[in-house]
Amino acid sequence: MAEVIVLNGGSSSGKSGIVRCLQSVLPDPWLALGTDTLVDAMPASMQASEGGIEFAPDGEVIVGPEFRTLEAAWIEGVAAMARAGARVIVDEVFLGGADSQQRWQKALRDLRVLWVGVRCDSAVAAGREVARGDRVIGMAASQADVVHRGVVYDLEVDTTHAESMECARAIAVHVR
Repeated sequence: MAEVIVLNGGSSSGKSGIVRCLQSVLPDPWLALGTDTLVDAMPASMQASEGGIEFAPDGEVIVGPEFRTLEAAWIEGVAAMARAGARVIVDEVFLGGADSQQRWQKALRDLRVLWVGVRCDSAVAAGREVARGDRVIGMAASQADVVHRGVVYDLEVDTTHAESMECARAIAVHVR
């Protein structure tokens, strides 16, 4: 049985909805942690400095060395929780594609991980982005494909036409 589920997809692709549904359909309790968790835990000054994380007006996300240092510690912390017995669902955005996955693979090397790609048509994700109102416009379109470049998955789901619960059930089959 998987100890960690890593969902990777662009902004507004539907990952968070799938995570909530997974928590309701999986038999054991699973913690939900993600990129937004990390960013929310950082001081506000990290979102306004070149060393931290910047959200450009066109939706591009730029990360600096201070962000990478905290991200590395956070990834190791998530892995430590899984090693300590917590089942963890990670809601991620692999801005660096395969390089991002490799950072996670290194930290999770001795754990059973289910790698899931969450795809969504960029126009649909962009529409969700506007409806959400809490993202920089353009982020969904710019991330829709780049986050999957070179990434290897055990399973892929597409939320363009599938509901979160349908995707969660498809993933849950592979967890057991």
